[in-house]
Amino acid sequence: MSFSISPVSTPSHPLAPYGWDDGWAETFAPHAEQGLLPGRVVRVDRGQCDVVTPYGALRADTAFVVPRDPMRIVCTGDWVAVDPDGDPQFVRTLLPRRTAFVRSTSSQRSEGQVLATNIDHIVICVSLAVELDLGRLERFLALALSSTAGAALLGDGALPVGRGAPRAYEAQPLVLLTKADLVPDAITLSHLVEDVERIAPGVQVLPVSSATGEGVDVFGAIVGGGTSVLLGTSGAGKSTLANTLLGEDVMHVQGAREVDGKGRHTTTTRNLLLLPGGGALIDTPGLRGVGLWDAETGVGEVFSEVEELARQCRFHDCAHESEPGCAVLGAIEDGSLSARRLDSYRKLLRENRRIAAKTDARLRTETLREWKRRGAEGRAAMAMKRGRTL
Repeated sequence: MSFSISPVSTPSHPLAPYGWDDGWAETFAPHAEQGLLPGRVVRVDRGQCDVVTPYGALRADTAFVVPRDPMRIVCTGDWVAVDPDGDPQFVRTLLPRRTAFVRSTSSQRSEGQVLATNIDHIVICVSLAVELDLGRLERFLALALSSTAGAALLGDGALPVGRGAPRAYEAQPLVLLTKADLVPDAITLSHLVEDVERIAPGVQVLPVSSATGEGVDVFGAIVGGGTSVLLGTSGAGKSTLANTLLGEDVMHVQGAREVDGKGRHTTTTRNLLLLPGGGALIDTPGLRGVGLWDAETGVGEVFSEVEELARQCRFHDCAHESEPGCAVLGAIEDGSLSARRLDSYRKLLRENRRIAAKTDARLRTETLREWKRRGAEGRAAMAMKRGRTL
């Protein structure tokens, strides 16, 4: 079966609702010349993915793009090139990602795990059914603020990763305080919002309730353009909120446990869904752990007041422990900076540097192994030319 469609982006392009634009059309142009079909991945499951193309949805195998690096595995939100004539059909290549939300894996190999790609808004859902965990929220924010261009770019011409990468595209974080109806007192709710705003400089904080509709219209307007991803722990109300925006029960939900407010992982895959008012939404399973991965930039932005104070210290290498003239310790003494905030800053910096060191060591080992393999192949080829074997 043969397909042909102009890659040019127009408002009437079949993929426009999924975020197809002139930039993607330009990037895809070389693949269009090869007769491949553009599409966006809306779900990944066991080596296969559901892809929306200009001619409808199809199921494609990812066998042709299964690299060693988990950062290059096909993910929900990816734009891909599909062979339309294959049987079965395969994803032939991935287009370079603009943005990605990445966390470290739970393995000892210090690898990154991509949770969603090509996103414009990172929505961190925090349930008001339980006590606020400011440390966990700071961790989410550090990762969100590091999800800029270069965080997980890939393709036939891989671009810089992480530090030093270009920042042409950025995903904007948003904190949703869900289940706001469980805090009926307006003054208490405003104090909770202020607590979060203090640790999330420059980030919008919005209380919402799927039960009463509070804040839902505002949230819908924010995510009405571009692609958004919902992140948070189980029981934060992500799937319920997604259903509210969609206007129907698309995502299965279960009640949270009353003892701790935690959910039961009712969402098991990451799904990209079109919103009736425009835009696309990626719902994700609840996250038990959010290990940092190349998030030094994000940590610096989340704790900008600590880093600003550090620049005022007498010594440029001040450890903020007992040094004379330490502006950070001075701020703790006068109450303008909390000890918890400084402890959290130190903890996240240590963790990120440890992960970065392990990752660098792993990359060095893999590079050395590759050099040895190529060297062995070269020696074997030379020996064959000389008419002997090693």
